[in-house]
Amino acid sequence: MDVPEERRQAIRFAGREMPLPRSRGGRIALGGLLVLGGVFSILPVLGLWMLPLGLLVLSVDLALMRRHRRRLAVWWARRRGRPPGEDPSP
Repeated sequence: MDVPEERRQAIRFAGREMPLPRSRGGRIALGGLLVLGGVFSILPVLGLWMLPLGLLVLSVDLALMRRHRRRLAVWWARRRGRPPGEDPSP
């Protein structure tokens, strides 16, 4: 009898899915490192793109960030003229 594989935590954004670490501590560490890298965006390898990505990763585990992410998603859907829960693919 096959046991279904445990579903990994992932973030859907702009029609794409990004897998995340299974452990809460790993997700918080990854998000924190991305935010920290975004703060030092003046360095060559690090960039400003890391800041919003880190906040997005942190929003999986932190209620305050999750609330802001949901508000942004609802605002964006309204701006685009779609209901908030609708699939963004054309």
